[in-house]
Amino acid sequence: MDDLDREILGELRADARISYRDLGARVGLSANAAADRVRRLLRTGVIRGFTTLVDPRADATRPGLTVFIDVRLRPDVDSDDFEALALRLPGVTETAHVTGEYDYVLRARVTDAAGLDQLLRRLKHEAGVAHSNTRIALRIASR
Repeated sequence: MDDLDREILGELRADARISYRDLGARVGLSANAAADRVRRLLRTGVIRGFTTLVDPRADATRPGLTVFIDVRLRPDVDSDDFEALALRLPGVTETAHVTGEYDYVLRARVTDAAGLDQLLRRLKHEAGVAHSNTRIALRIASR
């Protein structure tokens, strides 16, 4: 990977739907050369894919609240088993093994307070969570 590839990646981060013609013009290449470089970056795994970021307020198909749940596991719970089970629970989108007072922080999407209550109950009864602390995201910014 060279400086031109890094420049291409910067442009794609800003606008992944940019045409190869416009991408080439921004980085000083022809459309074909820009396309070849993007295909190579995809083939070699530098670019793993493209995604769409949707404003949660505009997406009626997604639940309404994003929550972050700090969890401390019971001593008898295996962390690999916990991760696998937690990721199968409806709404849990990420688990992160962390340092500090808690063992994990989970990111989840729930419909409302009742959905959060149901998720917390399942974490405690099915996944071996001994203690939890939940925060509701008021606003999420991403790049």
